[in-house]
Amino acid sequence: MPFPPGDVHWERVCAPGPDGRWRAWVTVSVSARALWRLGLHPRQPTAGPAGVPPPRWWHAAGERYAAGAGRWNGG
Repeated sequence: MPFPPGDVHWERVCAPGPDGRWRAWVTVSVSARALWRLGLHPRQPTAGPAGVPPPRWWHAAGERYAAGAGRWNGG
């Protein structure tokens, strides 16, 4: 990890959810000076899409894969 230990802080909160099952929330914070050293700062230009977006079938295949249908079987 490119950050010294003092520049990263994390917190975890656990509590039962509405259904009674336990849930955990994790918050990770990185100090501004650590991000600045990596070139991430307020004056940095915002990133945007580059080039042509993928075709519609590509998105549909990704949705099917995420739903569990059409998984790659290694062959």
